[in-house]
Amino acid sequence: MSIHIRRYLFRFILLVPVAWLLIILILLQSNEISTKSSDNNQPNDYNSNHRKGRDADEADAFGGDVFRQLGNRIASTINKSAHIESSSETVRVIHEKPDQVVPPQLENAKQSLNGPGEMGKAFEVNKDKLTPEERRKYDEGFQKNAFNCYVSDLISIHRSLPDVRDPGCRKIDYKAPRVTASVVMCFHNEAWSVLLRSIHSIIDRTPTDLLKEIILVDDFSDMDHLKKPLDDYAKALGKVVIVRQPKREGLIRSRLVGAAAVKGDVIVFLDSHIEATEGWLEPLMDPISANRTTVVTPVIDVIDDSTFKYNYGAVSSLSVGGFDWNLQFNWHGVPERERKRRKHELEPVRTPTMAGGLFAISRIYFEELGTYDAGMDIWGGENLEMSFRIWMCGELGTYDAGMDIWGGENLEMSFRIWMCGGTLVTAPCSHVGHIFRKRSPYKWLPGVNVVKKNAVRVAEVWLDEYKKYYYERFNYDLGEYGDVSSRKLLRQKLQCKSFKWFLTEIYPEQFIPGDAVASGEIRNVAAGFCVDGSTDHKNYHKPVIGYPCHSQGGNQFFMLSKLGEIRRDDGCLDFSGGVNDANKDDKVIVYPCHGMKGNQQWQFKENNQIYHPVSSLCMSLSDDNKHIRMSQCDDNNQRFKWSWKRKPLNETSKA
Repeated sequence: MSIHIRRYLFRFILLVPVAWLLIILILLQSNEISTKSSDNNQPNDYNSNHRKGRDADEADAFGGDVFRQLGNRIASTINKSAHIESSSETVRVIHEKPDQVVPPQLENAKQSLNGPGEMGKAFEVNKDKLTPEERRKYDEGFQKNAFNCYVSDLISIHRSLPDVRDPGCRKIDYKAPRVTASVVMCFHNEAWSVLLRSIHSIIDRTPTDLLKEIILVDDFSDMDHLKKPLDDYAKALGKVVIVRQPKREGLIRSRLVGAAAVKGDVIVFLDSHIEATEGWLEPLMDPISANRTTVVTPVIDVIDDSTFKYNYGAVSSLSVGGFDWNLQFNWHGVPERERKRRKHELEPVRTPTMAGGLFAISRIYFEELGTYDAGMDIWGGENLEMSFRIWMCGELGTYDAGMDIWGGENLEMSFRIWMCGGTLVTAPCSHVGHIFRKRSPYKWLPGVNVVKKNAVRVAEVWLDEYKKYYYERFNYDLGEYGDVSSRKLLRQKLQCKSFKWFLTEIYPEQFIPGDAVASGEIRNVAAGFCVDGSTDHKNYHKPVIGYPCHSQGGNQFFMLSKLGEIRRDDGCLDFSGGVNDANKDDKVIVYPCHGMKGNQQWQFKENNQIYHPVSSLCMSLSDDNKHIRMSQCDDNNQRFKWSWKRKPLNETSKA
């Protein structure tokens, strides 16, 4: 081979890799330009909606683009190989290579306002049109989380929301001293996209000078994405701190751990499946700045558990918290007396109890009030206990550490707030959305009714002589509820007021079972069957039935009020039929108590018949024992006779 041929061959060998390198560089540069162009085509108002009032340096304090890139990498280890295109009819799944797995809607902070769920709109998926694999993910997401995790994963963790505040709220200038807030958010096996959306909604819509930190308390989660991936993500955010529980402790004790790590002036407790809205924090902080014994809750809006639609109402539809004698939290309209007390509708409204998942409290006052009852299990009851304690004492103490997991902690906290000298209010200008699940996705302790245990602890410490009305519901079968002596000593130390004071001064609208003229099970004389039916709002308009008597109270516990109502809590037995109206149903239904007698007025006669004056009919048990019917009174038919415990007149006069 000549020297010239060898020279050309050598040059060719050298130039080939150089040419390939140039091609790769050109392609990479082209892709970068395309990406920048795509970003620049997004609506300019999207970022301003989330970063309003901040410059780029302030945004970078929480990680900037670093955490978005990190989030994409983490999400790619969680999600399967698919991304989603949306339409009004269905969702189309586009399969890709295994390394291209991240739905752009999941992490892109600059996506179009027309993306899934943007501006709080519902995003619906026709699951029947999904591939078998996507349908499996859809069903599995619901099963594990008790909400539509599949849809959540398609919605940006920075999604936009409308400004849901009343227009008057936007004009308020909060000039109180600028104290700092520490958010404490406890979670157990929370969905990745829901947890991140909760965190970013706080960061995106909170002035940086107000937010000291976000403390995440992991209550012994066992899902992989909540371990190292979450640690890495939190580090990039800057102000997010993770505290890990070495074993399952429940909401109450996890909140106590989080509160112990707080550095801010105010503790803001939030659930891990929420979305904060524009201007949410200032209305919570302002009353506390003026008076540190004030505890403030936001207006809790509803995020649909299936479509993730953000639902909210006007100020005029604001509700306050209450409770029933099963020691369960419930909602009520603002009483007329409270409407008259307030100078304007944007002023914080006093509420007897709080839902418990979302509230702000002075860090110092939280410690003085006694924190939570750490003897409570799981979640539930602490909201009422804390509310009572604030009003009746003055210095609060934390939670009852004897409570486990959840159930009762909200009531415990509510009672304690009111009864111990504090004030519990809802701020109409603060809105936080919350996913209300129809069931709990968590595992319960075997053989333990944790909600009942927590509620008994609340009753023993705070209800005084009124605790009997709760115990009557289950025939005084209290079960094991632990030692409450330290909580009783706390109440004495704080010099808290009586529960009678609470009912008289704070919640005079509450029905007192002691005013009832009969109570207990309504047992038919002809058979061992009782009137049975739930009286909560989900059962309104449904008929009560005949069911074997079980002597356990519950759905078979009813009271006859002085007004003649057969009621349990806020639900009354109602009959709208008539003796001459053949088209009317003969069934007795559950309907909200209205206090106007009429269809809800009954008489328990001396001959043990239950008489309905408006229709002139009597209540009877059907021949098959399954139905409660209204028909012509028959003195000789035992199916018209009922055994119901009457209260002596001198006893009903006591409250």
